[in-house]
Amino acid sequence: MDKARLKSVPFFSNMSKRELAAMAQQTDDLDVPTGKVLAQEGEIGHEFFVIDQGTAEVTRGGEHVADLGPGDFFGEMALLEEDRRTATVTASSPVRVIVMTRQSFRALDRGMPGVHAAVAEAIAGRRQTA
Repeated sequence: MDKARLKSVPFFSNMSKRELAAMAQQTDDLDVPTGKVLAQEGEIGHEFFVIDQGTAEVTRGGEHVADLGPGDFFGEMALLEEDRRTATVTASSPVRVIVMTRQSFRALDRGMPGVHAAVAEAIAGRRQTA
């Protein structure tokens, strides 16, 4: 993953150059076709996603909750907690996502407290709006 691309994503924009370089080594790009489920409500989450290109639909209990686009993220709770997904996210167009697994995050987390803080802040923000 390219550091400059990560820096352009709001979730990563406040990270230091060192943190971005480490994130770039621990993330992957994934191209997903329309209709592909990225996260399934009720399943244990293991990955965090940031939409780089395209759109996705969020549903809860089969009801439309939100539409996501470039810069939006989901699955952040899976990085810190082994918890069940609270919604289903399905690609509503071809999507390119930046993906990080919990295992990769934990490897980063040990030496990069700023990365942990960014994820914890994102989780707190989600819980306030939920």
